[in-house]
Amino acid sequence: MGESTATGPRVAIVTGGSRGIGRSVVEGLAGEGIAVVVGYAANHAEAKEAVAAAEAKGAQAIAITADVADEGAVSKLFDTAESTFGGVDIVVNAAGVMSLAPLVDFDLGVLDRMMRTNVRGTFVVNQQAARRVRHGGAIVNFSSSVIGRVLSTYTGYAASKAAVEAMTFILAHELRGRDVTANAVAPGPTATDMFLEGKDEDALSRFAHAVPLERLGTPADIAAVVAFLASPSGHWINGQTIRANGGIN
Repeated sequence: MGESTATGPRVAIVTGGSRGIGRSVVEGLAGEGIAVVVGYAANHAEAKEAVAAAEAKGAQAIAITADVADEGAVSKLFDTAESTFGGVDIVVNAAGVMSLAPLVDFDLGVLDRMMRTNVRGTFVVNQQAARRVRHGGAIVNFSSSVIGRVLSTYTGYAASKAAVEAMTFILAHELRGRDVTANAVAPGPTATDMFLEGKDEDALSRFAHAVPLERLGTPADIAAVVAFLASPSGHWINGQTIRANGGIN
């Protein structure tokens, strides 16, 4: 999976790579010998830990701070990846935020901030990826399995992730002739800090038991799907959303 290019190892940018699913993606790709650029918003300590974890697996890694919705910062992120490692083969946009409230009560300022990261951020990262990812590469975005469910308070979040799915499908077709895939992964309930925040034991139990496998997903479960989509073995999958959710409806 970590086959080298003519100039060195394959290279991945992982936004949101300092924690949660993004951190597991960093470690999974590093374990395949892929050089990793960890994109992060603000937490320098966690980003350093992600780099150390990647290096412990024998991979090259650096961390770069970048607001995914800031086109200048994202362009510099890609510039640094190219100047450090020679190019970009894989882009995983795991950066995202989740704010929950019923539609009737949702604060529109909060909605705007969530859309800025989840929708504009995906668009900006994908724009640079579409321009720069090398032949044979892969772009992986993050949706959510909440799109297929009826969950009160998730209206705004689900809407932002529906936009991600639409972008991903169309981008795959716009990349015709480039030999670059674009797919989305839609996790179900996964034990990350973002998902666990504000949920008591009863709520977590209900989510776990809604899954036929009767457990919450783990970041490693999702990272394995991303690694497959980013690998030569997964290259025939294109323009799809993979619902990695243990069978939840």
